[in-house]
Amino acid sequence: MILVDSNIVLDIWDSDPVWAKWSRNQLEALALLHEIAINPIVYAEIAARYSTQDKLDEAIAILGFSFLPLPREAAFLASRAFAQYRQLGGSRTGVLPDFFIGAHAEALGCALLTRDVRRYRTYFPNMPLITP
Repeated sequence: MILVDSNIVLDIWDSDPVWAKWSRNQLEALALLHEIAINPIVYAEIAARYSTQDKLDEAIAILGFSFLPLPREAAFLASRAFAQYRQLGGSRTGVLPDFFIGAHAEALGCALLTRDVRRYRTYFPNMPLITP
């Protein structure tokens, strides 16, 4: 299984001139061999693009994503990573979603498809990343 970060989905939906092709190619290649999934955090981050939940769910279905609930283990791992971030002097307030996404992939023992390399490598060093 591969968990997909929101930046990959948004690259495709926004036709990002730099990243859309790479993100689409990665998804297509990975989907041939793995189940591709998102979690509630990614779902919430990408939901702003749609006026209704039905439209969002249709768009997700087109991409072929499974939807995975967030287990308690992942929530706990996210809290530990966030605490470490704060102890190391991190002060940004909008980082907790990334910790939930990384912790979920780590708890599942699966890879994360993302363009955000640094934070995931720092706080989830054993989690496999698929990155540019």
